[in-house]
Amino acid sequence: MVIDGFFDMEQLVEQIITYSIVIIITVAVVVYYLKNQKKKSDIVAGKIEKAKLEGSHEPVSLHPVIDINHCIQTGACIAACPEKDILGIKDGKATTIHASQCIGHGACFHACPTEAITLCIGTEKRGVELPHINHNFETNISGIFIAGELGGMGLIKNAVEQGKQAVGNIASSFKKNTATDYDLIIVGSGPAGISASLAAKKNNLNTLILEQDSLGGTVSTFPRQKIVMTSAMDLPLYGKVKLSETSKKELLDLWVDALDKNDISVVENSKVDAIETEDNHFTVITITGKKYTTSRVLLAIGRRGTPRKLNIPGENTEKVAYRLLEPEDISGKNIIVVGGGDAGIESALLLADNNKVSLFYRGEGFQGVKPKNRERITEAIQQNRIIGRSNVRPLEIKEKEVIIQLPDDGGEESVDNDLIYIFIGGELPTQFLKKIGLQITKKFGEPLLNH
Repeated sequence: MVIDGFFDMEQLVEQIITYSIVIIITVAVVVYYLKNQKKKSDIVAGKIEKAKLEGSHEPVSLHPVIDINHCIQTGACIAACPEKDILGIKDGKATTIHASQCIGHGACFHACPTEAITLCIGTEKRGVELPHINHNFETNISGIFIAGELGGMGLIKNAVEQGKQAVGNIASSFKKNTATDYDLIIVGSGPAGISASLAAKKNNLNTLILEQDSLGGTVSTFPRQKIVMTSAMDLPLYGKVKLSETSKKELLDLWVDALDKNDISVVENSKVDAIETEDNHFTVITITGKKYTTSRVLLAIGRRGTPRKLNIPGENTEKVAYRLLEPEDISGKNIIVVGGGDAGIESALLLADNNKVSLFYRGEGFQGVKPKNRERITEAIQQNRIIGRSNVRPLEIKEKEVIIQLPDDGGEESVDNDLIYIFIGGELPTQFLKKIGLQITKKFGEPLLNH
């Protein structure tokens, strides 16, 4: 009995030691994990504070909103996002860091296993005006559809997908109208318009594409050297195109090839001035007075079609431009670039090698721009390759100078100037849309996509 009791006691001690070791190891692992998570959380918290100082924490357009009650910290959203530091994990939950740099991939939205992410447009403080469209991309006027950036979605891939889907919805319920010139008129030949035209061809729709400038829409106005960041896209009748980086020329060549192979042409320099609704069809009128009748209309004109202006004296002179096409042809000039966004920064950098360039921007820093652009422009200003001037406001544009308002009521100053480039964003073509009769609403943090 004593021996049996001895062995029982020995087994008990062994079990206690074993369990104690397991508990110690478990506690050590948990403590290490919690410390590691705390360290990572602190890093994200630091990034958020830095983003707030830089002005990139607040969203400016489409952005993810996380429901912390459903977030389980898988990190799938962070891994899925192709951009840098848009999302992070803080205090055990996903959160936004540089929300203003979100360009609407939607990858985080689709990757979240618990559907804890909603893509929203605008915020409670900052509204974004958008035309009203339903889940089929149709507006409040039956027969008029919208796809791409005008509807709130950024990114080339998203625009391509929306153009394709919008035409798919049109074709699924389309009835031929022999009284019209066309089945479908597409306004705009950017990514959404090109994709839509290919989808229309696939669905045997008699289609006309009208473009106010040249093929490619906004992309055609990019500087020659500008790199267009995009991702895999599926073009109807052409197939999947996998791109991570490409030049403006390469991307435009790809689109031209896709259109040529399918015998699709674009009518360039044909800005649409009005769309009149008649009995079961529309009349599309260009600024030159040409009229076309159609059963359906797809607007793919983008939000940047109308550049925002300074509205100051002298802005209508030839020395003022709102896009930079051939920077390599400009040299020996005193140039002012207005705008501290990506477009302004990239243009200033392209011009700086052969010209004296001054960059005027609001605020003390560069808000809501790509990290690489911020690094490059900061370095250029520090090296005096570009003159950076914050919190200054142009008051008047003259033949050889620009009059500016100095910060803190410091009076006015005259700056020598040969050319001035203005990149302060684009305005929603509200007047045109209202003229058509489209309903426009201001979104204050409302969902744009749902699972």
